[in-house]
Amino acid sequence: MSARRPALDGRRILVVGAGVAGLAVVRALHGLGAQIEVVERAPAPATGGAGIFLPANAVRGLRLLGLEDAVLGSAVRIGRQVVADHRGRVLYQVSTDTLWQGIAPTVATHRAALLGALLDGAGDVKIRWGTSPESIVPDGPEVGVALDDGASGRYDLVVGADGAHSTVRRLAFGDAGLRHSGLHAWRLLAPRGDTEPVWSVRLGRGVSFLTFPIGPDLVYHYGDVHADDAAAGLDGLVARFGAPVPEVVAAATVAHSGPLEEVSLASWSRGPVLLVGDAAHATTPNMAQGAAMAFEDALVLADVLRRTASIPDALREYEERRRPRVERVQQQTRRRDGTRGLHPAARDVLLRAAGERLFHANYRGLHAAP
Repeated sequence: MSARRPALDGRRILVVGAGVAGLAVVRALHGLGAQIEVVERAPAPATGGAGIFLPANAVRGLRLLGLEDAVLGSAVRIGRQVVADHRGRVLYQVSTDTLWQGIAPTVATHRAALLGALLDGAGDVKIRWGTSPESIVPDGPEVGVALDDGASGRYDLVVGADGAHSTVRRLAFGDAGLRHSGLHAWRLLAPRGDTEPVWSVRLGRGVSFLTFPIGPDLVYHYGDVHADDAAAGLDGLVARFGAPVPEVVAAATVAHSGPLEEVSLASWSRGPVLLVGDAAHATTPNMAQGAAMAFEDALVLADVLRRTASIPDALREYEERRRPRVERVQQQTRRRDGTRGLHPAARDVLLRAAGERLFHANYRGLHAAP
């Protein structure tokens, strides 16, 4: 009996985006027989950036991609998540081991370290840096793509993994899906000092300030305000908190600042063009599920393509499986953003009484594998 041919033997797949989502797709499709090409608008791999928090379902995704050890080697294991008021008085706290019931550790790392592990995991798949699509035209079972470096090609599947400001979404779906969340954020890096391996957030009136270590020498800080208050800048945010927030910000370097945006679409595919990760369903970082959802997207896409002879059938099954889970994350994120935005007097009473229970309820639907 002849050996079974790989599920995607000879199929041409273009992945647009070499960030977390795109590289996860490349890794997940490895060994399925497809001819994979990757283009990325950035001129080179990112070496900067800030920190990233990876809850246990994200680490499980890395495990299923075969990259858990590569990432955890330089990551910090986070044992507790603590929510406090603007003066640092604890409202509630959660054990990550209890929250995730042995599914995987919860960790934090530098985003560049995560991307480095994903790049290594892409193996010999070539990435064309500084390249982006200029046109994407579905044509029957194929897609015609013209790139801004003058090249063009026809593909059996185009995967748009190019973030909230997706070029693929703009070209194939029109100006749809992207909206402002109403928040503006700052991401900062500072020397770690004696920062414990804890995720901790302080909630002020219309502001939050988050801290967690991402390595032996670095700590990540994140702060956000309502967009209407962003004109006051980082100094305006810091002024709403007691010590040690002003002191730690004074020692930090801003890695990024900008508005937070969301993406919501009625469908994630147009013919053989599919959006994944933030290109399809970006949210605010309240639940820290961006990377987790990207890993899960990649794993489910590989699974349906492996089992389904028809790409259109595979994409329909993919969306049927992913949409309920993703939409639940989006809904829970908006609820958490709404709770955080309550008047502090009401919010703090609520969180002291029910914060831990609500926190567990937010993540319970993510315990099962996707």
